[in-house]
Amino acid sequence: MAQRQTALADRAAEDAGKPDSAVVRDALGVGVAVGLSGFAFGVTSAGSGLGLLQTCALSLLVFTGASQFALVGALAAGGNPFTAAAGAFFLGVRNAFYGLRLSQLLAFPRAWLPFAAQWVIDETTAVTVAQPDRRSARLGFTVTGLSLYVLWNLTTLLGALGAQALGDTDAWGLDAAGPAVFLALLAPMLTTFTERVVAALAVVLGLGLLPVLSAGAPVLVAALAAPLALFVQGLRARSARRPDAPEEDR
Repeated sequence: MAQRQTALADRAAEDAGKPDSAVVRDALGVGVAVGLSGFAFGVTSAGSGLGLLQTCALSLLVFTGASQFALVGALAAGGNPFTAAAGAFFLGVRNAFYGLRLSQLLAFPRAWLPFAAQWVIDETTAVTVAQPDRRSARLGFTVTGLSLYVLWNLTTLLGALGAQALGDTDAWGLDAAGPAVFLALLAPMLTTFTERVVAALAVVLGLGLLPVLSAGAPVLVAALAAPLALFVQGLRARSARRPDAPEEDR
């Protein structure tokens, strides 16, 4: 009897979750919207001098738009390849922290982890953490990752092939499409004062140092915004606790 009541309770909790159709709709909306911007990456990459195979390999293997755009953008501006690669690497490090969070939410079997890791990016993380239960989280992650991966790579190929037909790719401004999508996804996630300060400081550092540093280097310096903001926050927290110390001693 107790087992039956437990099973019914689990079933009721599952039924109270988000409908699968709603999860799939939201996941496909993100996957399709962002996946189409792979065309802009393909054009930008080809315009920066990378070949068709190199461009497609970046989307297939790296598969994180911000890092890909940072790399080809720095190369297109004449930056050092090592600096460009370092900037792309540090942008991609955030996915490791996403993975720590998603591993708890999804709890995939160990055999699935290498495949799931390839899809740990901003968009899949945003869709996954918005779900009310593990079943919906797994469905949202899988549908978002699959649709985005297929579309991103397909449109990357089409963009690289069509780059020559477009002529001067800089005139179209397609290199701004990727960062614009990234910012649109990031903005709603900046819910606390500290997060907004970090984002604003990173923008100031990145844009302010563009005329001074070589291409790709401002991205590396902008990464210092997070530790700087957290350091200042720690100092403020300690100073706020200081007046209470004398009373505690008494």
